[in-house]
Amino acid sequence: MASKAAVELVQARTKDQLRFITCGSVDDGKSTLIGRLLHDSKMIYEDQLTALAHDSAKHGTNGNDVDFALLVDGLEAEREQGITIDVAHRFFTTPRRSFMVLDTPGHEQYTRNMATGASNAQLAIILVDARKGVLVQTKRHSFICSLLGIRNIVLAVNKIDLIKYKKEIFDRIVEDYIGFAAGLRFTSIIPIPISARYGDNVASRSGNIQWYDGPCVLDYLESIDIQSNAVIQPFRFPVQWVNRPNLDFRGYAGSVVTGSISAGDEVVVATSGQTTRIKRIVTHDGDLTRAEAGDAITISLEDELDISRGALLARSTEPPEVSDQFAAHLIWMDEDPLVAERKYILRIGTQTVPAGSITAIRHRIDVNTGEHLTAKTLGLNEIGFCHISTALPIAFDPYEINRETGSFIVIDRYTNRTIGAGMIAYPLRRATNIAWHPLSVSRNERAALKNQKACIIWFTGLSGSGKSTIANIVDQKLFTMAYHTMLLDGDNVRHGLSADLGFSEADRVENIRRVGEVAKLMVDSGLIVICSFISPYMAQRDMVRNLVGKEEFLEIFVDTPIGECARRVPKGLYSKAKSGEIKNVTGIDAPYETPLRPEIHLGTTDKTPEQLAEVVIEVLIARAIVDSH
Repeated sequence: MASKAAVELVQARTKDQLRFITCGSVDDGKSTLIGRLLHDSKMIYEDQLTALAHDSAKHGTNGNDVDFALLVDGLEAEREQGITIDVAHRFFTTPRRSFMVLDTPGHEQYTRNMATGASNAQLAIILVDARKGVLVQTKRHSFICSLLGIRNIVLAVNKIDLIKYKKEIFDRIVEDYIGFAAGLRFTSIIPIPISARYGDNVASRSGNIQWYDGPCVLDYLESIDIQSNAVIQPFRFPVQWVNRPNLDFRGYAGSVVTGSISAGDEVVVATSGQTTRIKRIVTHDGDLTRAEAGDAITISLEDELDISRGALLARSTEPPEVSDQFAAHLIWMDEDPLVAERKYILRIGTQTVPAGSITAIRHRIDVNTGEHLTAKTLGLNEIGFCHISTALPIAFDPYEINRETGSFIVIDRYTNRTIGAGMIAYPLRRATNIAWHPLSVSRNERAALKNQKACIIWFTGLSGSGKSTIANIVDQKLFTMAYHTMLLDGDNVRHGLSADLGFSEADRVENIRRVGEVAKLMVDSGLIVICSFISPYMAQRDMVRNLVGKEEFLEIFVDTPIGECARRVPKGLYSKAKSGEIKNVTGIDAPYETPLRPEIHLGTTDKTPEQLAEVVIEVLIARAIVDSH
């Protein structure tokens, strides 16, 4: 005989499911509300109740009463601290509907977890402590919910028992919240006074709140219309895997994220524009004539096309946007701030773009007021509206139209950490309006006219390492050898090209971006370009390297101990940095990322600048950039 849980699971699969999230500030009672819903909907079994009573005695915060929050606070650290850290997923069902609830953390440092939960929810319960009212984190979570496409809100004013069920306090909180939320894109806000601890207005109407005549939380969750429009949206199929079991079959495996498709329908590979027709829709249980949103399938096509993981299939009559530049809202989730123009990995669905960059931060959003503020960077949990560029065109839909194909994550290239989440607003049309203008005279032809090979010689090292001195000597030697060079030095560039930049991380990155583009133009003219810059970030040096050919960039690491650098630098730069008089000095309170595999490594403690310059010339001769004449 099937168990009670198995029977209930089968029954639940025949009902529609509501995915909702609980959020708000810390200690507003999110976990307690979910525990109460599970208890009052009879989804807790005897053994669970016994364990809950034991855990309440050990970890509970309600005295001798059962602490329902412990049903969802599963991590030991959560129980010890009485907080939610991770996103907890809980399933329960009632005779009218099944539910998937996501309990998200309220602490600011776990905002990334909350955003992850909100991206999969259809409704949000925003909890507010009746004693504290609307707080900053309440507003932040509400703003993120709006940004992530949630349109229905339950404003649960919790702990109403602790203010003696006073209507005037409830009304004031509702007025404050609705005033704040007026600028957000919610279609409905349902305020409900509750006590999650005692069950007032949670699963049934409370006799303690006679002045309230609206629904209880569970009644509203059971009755709200959440009919999914995923099936009626345009067909989107991100390829997860190319299935090639033998020479006679090539299929493309994945899940239909929106829309539907039938065998024989014409589809397009979004980024390439190639069209073909669906030959077969294959599943483990046999072929289908039609597949729709949520189905995991393998598609076989009539034509052999170049398709790999990350490709997006769509109906040819309903193609997605394709662009290498777009505007997006970005939630920054890393303690290290976002830096414009730094290269990051972007992942959109199954597409991974290895060289994406935030080209501009149009504004930062004040989550308290909705005001747009100027910003050069984004810090932990800040939200901005940015322009983003990718190395290759990608396929997407605006997030407002399709949450599945309009969202992306930002990944650090070196640590592989997820450091941001974004929602695409629209493509930047200039990406398709701008094209490279062909030049009749090539870089190599210009360089050949000068009897040399054009390249960038990039000196990097701490301030005072001697890189400018060595670079200047190399420039003089090449000049006497009749080669055409140009020397770009960090201090000189900041008098003109980068006169508007300071020494923050964002400004340092922008400085090197500008220098790199100028150096590339000089290489295109056939010059040997000698650059001397601290250039502390590995990503920015790699960015310049990628602007030119593999053999056209030489990284020279001038390796000098910081103590020796401090002795050489005039006016006590390093001592002032150590005392706090000067900020953002590389090697003291700003990082320097040592080159991992430089073409030339110059140790300066046992050789003179003249000798080190000769080492560089010898390498240039060995690489046939110059000859020994």
